[in-house]
Amino acid sequence: MPYSSLRKCCDALERAGELVRLHEEIDGDLVIPEIHRRVCRAGGPALLFEKVKGSKFSAVSNLFGTRRRTTLLFDRTLKKFEWLAKAKADPWSTIKRPGALIGKLPYLLNALPRKQRHNHLNLTCSLGDLPKIRAWPKDGGAFVTMPQVISFPPGDQRPASANVGMYRIQLDGNDYLPDSEVGLHYQLHRGIGIHHLMHKQKGLSFRVSIAIGGPPAYSLAAVFPLPEGLSELLFSGLLNESPYRYAQVDGHFIPQEVDFCIVGTVQDETLKMEGPFGDHLGYYSLEHPFPTVRDVSVYHRKDPIWHFTVVGRPPQEDTGLGDLIHDFVSELTQYEYPGIRDLHAVDASGVHPLLLAVGSERYMPFRDRKPEEILTQANLLLGKGQSSLAKYLFIAAHQDDGPPSVRDVPGFLRYVLERVDFGEDLHFFTKTTIDTLDYSGESWNAGSKLLVACNRNRLRELSGDLEHFNRLPAPFGKARRIDDGVIAVQCEAFSDMHVAIRQMETLCAWLDHPVFRAYPLVVVVDDSDFTAASYENFLWICFTRSNPSHDVYGVGSKCEFKHWSCKPPLVIDARIKPHHAASLEVDPETICKVDEIIFRNPALKKLPL
Repeated sequence: MPYSSLRKCCDALERAGELVRLHEEIDGDLVIPEIHRRVCRAGGPALLFEKVKGSKFSAVSNLFGTRRRTTLLFDRTLKKFEWLAKAKADPWSTIKRPGALIGKLPYLLNALPRKQRHNHLNLTCSLGDLPKIRAWPKDGGAFVTMPQVISFPPGDQRPASANVGMYRIQLDGNDYLPDSEVGLHYQLHRGIGIHHLMHKQKGLSFRVSIAIGGPPAYSLAAVFPLPEGLSELLFSGLLNESPYRYAQVDGHFIPQEVDFCIVGTVQDETLKMEGPFGDHLGYYSLEHPFPTVRDVSVYHRKDPIWHFTVVGRPPQEDTGLGDLIHDFVSELTQYEYPGIRDLHAVDASGVHPLLLAVGSERYMPFRDRKPEEILTQANLLLGKGQSSLAKYLFIAAHQDDGPPSVRDVPGFLRYVLERVDFGEDLHFFTKTTIDTLDYSGESWNAGSKLLVACNRNRLRELSGDLEHFNRLPAPFGKARRIDDGVIAVQCEAFSDMHVAIRQMETLCAWLDHPVFRAYPLVVVVDDSDFTAASYENFLWICFTRSNPSHDVYGVGSKCEFKHWSCKPPLVIDARIKPHHAASLEVDPETICKVDEIIFRNPALKKLPL
């Protein structure tokens, strides 16, 4: 339902039993984030921290932490957006029913952005007054984790031209000047980069507005993968069923229904180190040089609430956002990617490391099945927008015998592993760009991709029996079943690439026997017990800790006319490498502090924390 402010949203959630207030003063440095993580993991309520140590403002998190809550916030909107998505995907069906279009006109017109003559965010504070939330022990400072960063092309501040994205902002730490500048981090395939380049080419100062809070629809719009040409500000209004109101103050764009707005000018002549930051892959994003936003001013409304989240190894609160977005965009998938019937960026793998897709195979239906048309669809996925950041792409053709839903990750992978021809269906992309947060590659933003294309009848039966893995060659140890056809094998720690190649060649030679054809995927890991403890552990370790060009091996592998192939099993070396970023862990002192807070807080004590 629509909300005119974040506070009204919080009040509505509290009335519905979906928000808990914490009255005591709590430290935003590590302690509040750990409370959030435990409550989110338990499927608990949104949390309103009324007293954040060192700040005069309250803070809220976990608004999107459960499906129940996102349904409460957006169910009515989702139903209306389904119509808009269908109209975008199939305009002719809308033209044939003009009555339906006329009936939706008030909804569409009411969402148009509106400029206000007076600035209602007319209170100011310093950066030092804001709640400082530092989530992980090695984080470089406090971060804004739910920002709506708004930018425009040079000389154009029309709402239709705006880009709105959720790019993390570092509030303090490192070499940032206190109360004067913040760090701006953005990744590949982000619209703000285009605006930044345009200003730089014209020698113009690049102003940005960093909004925090406001109706929850604004946060959702900031992360939504919108079709080309649809403004995030208009979309915010559509989601919230009300106009996106804004004002201009000293040349800065100020949204009027948010809680805070930090404005300033991006400086890129002197880059400063930003980070580290514990990110959604479950590892630290390391220090790197990024632009700063200087000469900042902070505007806020009366009685504002600081909206934040905590990211880390999935699932986290952003998992709920991802599920919600999947429901929203499912109608648009075939419009954006012709031939693609369904997509799933697997959250447990860190999102971008593993993408599953169902495509259409219509080229030669009278011939034996093999991947043809789905290869063109896969190349579109790997060449467009956010899906181009996928590292492993498994695509299967829609057929009478499957595949299962892409949401059924084990079932989908079993289907592919039963049918893939390892001599024909593996396609590598080397020396290319990968997700900025993925440190498995050769250098920052650089790595490789592996496309596994499946359109064949069943070639093999899968087995999960471990009896054949009892006598693994040194230095390999315990083998553990992940699923039928998928085995984790423990090995000594990775030392260097030359040693690893010899080790994998030894393992592949040992696996070169017909009995192992029933195990088409063998993953080499540091700890096979941990990897096999849950399917989510397997997905996280296998796909975040491997670089296809360097870490994928196979029995009898060869490269013929530039095409790499092998016999099953395929072997992935998913051990930790020296250049990998450290994984995220909570420090013991913070654990003890949070235990004490939970013990004395009745609202938290009744949750399974």
